[in-house]
Amino acid sequence: MTIDATNVNPAVAPTVPGNSDASRDVASYLHPYTNHATHEQTGPHIITGGDGIYVTDDSGHKLIEGMAGLWCTSLGFSEKRLVDAATKQLNILPYYHTFASKSTNPAIDLAEKLLEIAPVPMSKVFFANSGSEATDSAVKMVWYYHNAIGQPEKKKIISRKKGYHGVTVAAASMTGLPGNHKLFDLPIDRILHTETPHYWRDALPGEEEEDFATRLAEQLEDLIQAEGPETVGAFIAEPIMGAGGVIVPPRTYFEKIQEVLKRYDILFIADEVICGFGRTGRMFASETFRLKPDMITVAKQLSSAYLPISALFINEAIYQAVKKGSDEVGTFGHGFTYSGHPVAAAVALETLKIYEDDGIIEHVRSVMSPFQKRLKDLNKFDHVGETRGHGLIGAFELVSDKCAKTPFDPYGAAGKAVAAKCLEHGVILRALGDTVAFCPPLIITEDQIHTMFDAVEAALTEWHSSL
Repeated sequence: MTIDATNVNPAVAPTVPGNSDASRDVASYLHPYTNHATHEQTGPHIITGGDGIYVTDDSGHKLIEGMAGLWCTSLGFSEKRLVDAATKQLNILPYYHTFASKSTNPAIDLAEKLLEIAPVPMSKVFFANSGSEATDSAVKMVWYYHNAIGQPEKKKIISRKKGYHGVTVAAASMTGLPGNHKLFDLPIDRILHTETPHYWRDALPGEEEEDFATRLAEQLEDLIQAEGPETVGAFIAEPIMGAGGVIVPPRTYFEKIQEVLKRYDILFIADEVICGFGRTGRMFASETFRLKPDMITVAKQLSSAYLPISALFINEAIYQAVKKGSDEVGTFGHGFTYSGHPVAAAVALETLKIYEDDGIIEHVRSVMSPFQKRLKDLNKFDHVGETRGHGLIGAFELVSDKCAKTPFDPYGAAGKAVAAKCLEHGVILRALGDTVAFCPPLIITEDQIHTMFDAVEAALTEWHSSL
């Protein structure tokens, strides 16, 4: 089935008046992840306020933020304790760096707390400002580690097709999405990609889920052997793939993948930027899927996105290599002006306290079943091929033919059309190709979950009737 992409309108109010905020935006701002030819015609969708799980736009529409912004605003848009934490720290010490052994109390407290709650024993925490910087730092750490321990050839990093790990040069190279590579001359050398663990889409006819996981582990091992195990330094994976389409790992997948990594002495990096801090019903998705990583990257929900901050956890073996290398060179030559920024660290620390004080993880566990049930109910629509998710993250994939799993033509237009319909019904979701994703704030109530899905079902009904 063909979808007319020309009639897809991503915003509530597309007109761009001459001297409006919208026209000034078009004239001055280069937006991330935006088709700028289209943007010049439609203009921006301007958000002006937020309260709880809702945001308000400049046309006065009150909208459920079904994606928590960009998978990140876990405590909603009006948590006063985070505002107060930032204000208090701004009045005490608004900025200081952590280069050359300098430190601040918020950075110390946050690092200590993160090590306390880490899903596996970790030695140190390195702070950055975004998930991209954290995963980029992990790449450099892999290379640094193997140089320091006398294995200078063991540098290749294996990611996965459709994986998402950020947009810096190294992080975007690990990201397995064509839009992040085309025209950017990416991926760089020493970054490889293995297969996507999407059972519904990629399993062979009659192949059981566990057999599919076995086949993917064998494909990973084949890639390692083809490249030479002595040249492969690390494997990076999201516990649940986010921007690649909210892909939940098949049963036994990570168990078998980790066996392969251990066999060839390959570091495992768990990218918890989306899943960390309660999204799957546990503090870390590494606990949910029984992962034993050597490094962990986190961001987003670390501060409920109120201020930019990310972190990279490293284990003791990696730290000992860093200590040895920095002594030989005279410094560990990596870091950012804002690493461990005291205000961002104070807000992150308060975020972690709120998770504990307000029982946020327990709340997620109490509402994740109705969320997943309403998500699964969307399978009743003829053009919903699959629903998938875990905890408070999920998605549905649109197809032209449900039985044959045939994509719409052109790919992506159906997803945009449905996301636009959902917006008309008061819910912001995100189209990832023809997959439409949910990732609401963790504070969402069961009643709000039903309100959100009622609106989505109404949007899907209207969209189906228009086909």
